[in-house]
Amino acid sequence: MKTLRRYLALEIIAATALVVLALVLLFCFFDLIEEMKDLGRGGYRMKHIALHVLLGVPNHIYEVFPIAALIGTLFALAQLVASSEYTVIRASGVSLTRFNFSLVSIGLLFAVVTFTFGEFIGPPAEQFAQRLRSLAIAGIVAQEFRSGLWVKDGRNFVNVGEVTPTSELRRIRIYEFDEEYRLRTLSLAERGTYLKDRMWSLTDVVTTTFEGQRTRVRRTPELQWYSVLEPQVLAMLLVQPDRMSAWSLWSYSQHLKENRQRALRYEIALWTKLMYPVAVLVMMVLALPFAVFQKRQGGVGARIFAGIMLGLAFFTANRLFASLGLLYDWPAAFSAVTPTLVFLGLAVGMTWWQERR
Repeated sequence: MKTLRRYLALEIIAATALVVLALVLLFCFFDLIEEMKDLGRGGYRMKHIALHVLLGVPNHIYEVFPIAALIGTLFALAQLVASSEYTVIRASGVSLTRFNFSLVSIGLLFAVVTFTFGEFIGPPAEQFAQRLRSLAIAGIVAQEFRSGLWVKDGRNFVNVGEVTPTSELRRIRIYEFDEEYRLRTLSLAERGTYLKDRMWSLTDVVTTTFEGQRTRVRRTPELQWYSVLEPQVLAMLLVQPDRMSAWSLWSYSQHLKENRQRALRYEIALWTKLMYPVAVLVMMVLALPFAVFQKRQGGVGARIFAGIMLGLAFFTANRLFASLGLLYDWPAAFSAVTPTLVFLGLAVGMTWWQERR
């Protein structure tokens, strides 16, 4: 079995690496086309676009790995079936169960790679890419913390506790400094709504002015505020939950719960992040019975096409259940785990059916 496992590992790793390379290059091409629309906007130049696309590679590797593992494993196994090597392996007494254990042992390496890219490489690269883009286009330096989004706006620092999907700002703090960088005013606002031309309407504003040893407090029901922040800029600054690390998702969801805010979106993203390495194993296990089942249904190209369809079905099911979970308030674990369990059930069922034949 060690010889078989080593042989399978070389074939599957080579095929999967080729698929990952092809898919990542395709996504990078799409990213390049998307970023070219902002070429020349502010200080956004070709070198920034190239670096932004390059920084997106780790996240693309993480996103495509389950599909790439499925297609790569399906391709390698289809080659074994086509050359009758699979028949020889089965005739030597290797059951589908033992074959699957060999695939799982190889898949554990893929799962570790997936987790590493999703937790330690992809999120920092995505944050750096967003900062690079926002700094080049709008001249804004920003960072997300548990306290919300922090933005440097000229000599001012702005803290936004929450940005809604409609680009409405909540729990806004504006720290305004003078030319010698001494705090001059602190403004607190409950809500901010974008008007036009970088103008915002702030409601329930409390402004504290520091005058030497004295302070003066003024309350204003509504106040207009000019800032470099725009809805388009906010979209650049904010990192999507599915591109955050599992630790960041857990930490931020706990912060939202402590402040009695809705955290379901981040909880679903957290469970999906935790299940993604497991999905790689499931995809590889699914490839074996499917490759054998398709041995008389066409050549290698047909099986690769079938693998792509299966991968797209898994990707679509993940997105669909995440959206339905947000819409109907399903438990986060149920929304994230169900697609993987369904495909695992399909793999087990097909393996059992093949073993009974």
